[in-house]
Amino acid sequence: MHPAKHISFHFMCGIVAYIGSKKAYPILIKGLLRLEYRGYDSAGIALQNGTLNLYKKKGKVADLVNAIGEQNTSGQVGIGHTRWATHGKPDDINAHPHLSGNERLVLIHNGIIENYAVLKNALIKHHGHQFKSETDTEVLVHLIEEVQKRENLPIEEAVRQALTQVHGAYAIVVMDREDPNKLVAARKSSPLVIGVGEDEFLVASDATPIVEHTKNVVYLNDEEVATITIQNGLVVKTLRNEVMTPTIHGIELEIEQLEKGGYEYFMLKEIFEQPTTIAECMRGRMNSDEGWVHLGGMQEHMKRLINAQRMVILGCGTSWHAGLIAEYLFEDLARLPVEVEYASEFRYRNPVVRENDVILAISQSGETADTFAALELAKQRGALTYGIVNVVGSSIARLTHSGSYIHVGPEIGVASTKAFTGQVTMLTMMAMVLGYERGFLPKSQYQHLVQELALIPEKVEKLLETCHEQIKYIAGEFKDASNALYLGRGYNFPVALEGALKLKEISYIHAEGYPAAEMKHGPIALIDENMPVFVIATNPSAYEKIVSNIQEVKARKGVVIALVTEGDDEINKLADYTIQIPSTVEPLTPLLSVIPMQLLAYHIAVLRGCNVDQPRNLAKSVTVE
Repeated sequence: MHPAKHISFHFMCGIVAYIGSKKAYPILIKGLLRLEYRGYDSAGIALQNGTLNLYKKKGKVADLVNAIGEQNTSGQVGIGHTRWATHGKPDDINAHPHLSGNERLVLIHNGIIENYAVLKNALIKHHGHQFKSETDTEVLVHLIEEVQKRENLPIEEAVRQALTQVHGAYAIVVMDREDPNKLVAARKSSPLVIGVGEDEFLVASDATPIVEHTKNVVYLNDEEVATITIQNGLVVKTLRNEVMTPTIHGIELEIEQLEKGGYEYFMLKEIFEQPTTIAECMRGRMNSDEGWVHLGGMQEHMKRLINAQRMVILGCGTSWHAGLIAEYLFEDLARLPVEVEYASEFRYRNPVVRENDVILAISQSGETADTFAALELAKQRGALTYGIVNVVGSSIARLTHSGSYIHVGPEIGVASTKAFTGQVTMLTMMAMVLGYERGFLPKSQYQHLVQELALIPEKVEKLLETCHEQIKYIAGEFKDASNALYLGRGYNFPVALEGALKLKEISYIHAEGYPAAEMKHGPIALIDENMPVFVIATNPSAYEKIVSNIQEVKARKGVVIALVTEGDDEINKLADYTIQIPSTVEPLTPLLSVIPMQLLAYHIAVLRGCNVDQPRNLAKSVTVE
């Protein structure tokens, strides 16, 4: 099974298209700027103006505008795309739009074509197609070309027939050089909105580029194909060729609200994106049916990784917590000694760095100044440097010898959520590979972990569905607390630290995370009936000890909110509140136990009237020391 069979990959890129009486180019560029929060690795546009003009550029929309300069941008029909790299690295060739082999068709695409490799092989082998890019999108436009050629079909019919052969998620817009006054759009599991104006239509992946032109929109449904012309307006058919009557909706929301996809804050949207983002991090790197993980960044330096004497992990804030989980993972699964350091401290204390060390840096933005400076130091001393980052082409990604992108899409909320679970997913895969390659993780255990990790996106989705309302209620009970204690053991001790940090960051309640056994060495003095104690009790290996820690809190009138594995009755009887998470193997529990911690901090902060996305005094990435 693909690790995310039931998850739609719909937030990675931005789509905008225009057909009407105005010049398309400025509308497309403005729309792309609005959509840039969805992805900013590359951007491109195609315009119909007597011929088909295509412009695309690695980088931001501003780079595309500079590259186009004074070239011909006339035309009243066009499509535009801003990309967050999934298949293929971010460069000019992999940027959208993509052309068919005969250069008659041009297509933009959001999502993932799961069977693209099979389709690509068939097109090469049986029909002589040649491909320029590494993308699944180019395969799709070649497939449509092949279907169109066979029976000389109109473009909308070729799109409909081609899509019956496609597995996966997509939102697409296609233009045909031979049929210049027409746009064809289709979707499955990836959103597409059509704006209906007086004498114009806009198509986009969300309503942000549309709202200033018209408040009337049609939301395309799954497996529907829309044909748009000024003469005949909007015609919608299903893949089974049934004609549908589109329903027009009015938009009430303001632009900022629309960008959040209907969620009150980006942070909540990003928490709920995690089933998708965890799957996206694994996609193409792991196969649960065959039981393997393959990370290109590790492969290049496998010999040095296998023979490493120690690993030093660097991070700040949430990334440091991900590093602490990695310490358990690498020591447990790969038997590699690990030290986890605050990047800021590491570089100022003349650390011992040797040539047979691996220095692993974790940073969402890839721009964290302390981490960058610490890496420079490690590199000068001959260590192998490896980066775990989210932002493609960022400073840390360029500085390190190698690395892996977590591919969770732009994270806009300042308090990190989906980047944290992306980092932990990536570090888990790395530890599994290294454990297997170093001979400490038997093949059967390695394959079992692969299968369990593939189930995590589904389990996160289930957890979000089942615990959201309960956590809202618990948040209401503790919104006025002035202190909170978070306790965890083993793999879940860093989750306790992360839970406490989230609460501090966005609700401004003082909170501390501790290893549960440390409580009696000091913090227990703070416990009274006004102190909520959040206990992460999902470790089978330390279960009895956690039960006794809870009993110690209860004996001092503390209020216990326990996170347990579903079906746990013992702690349920002891705790004041219990939140259940789906069962998984112990090394993977942090990916589930952190989700309620994120939601809890979010809802407490909202109830306290805090600006969740932009907490006071904090910035998204700390690019100064």
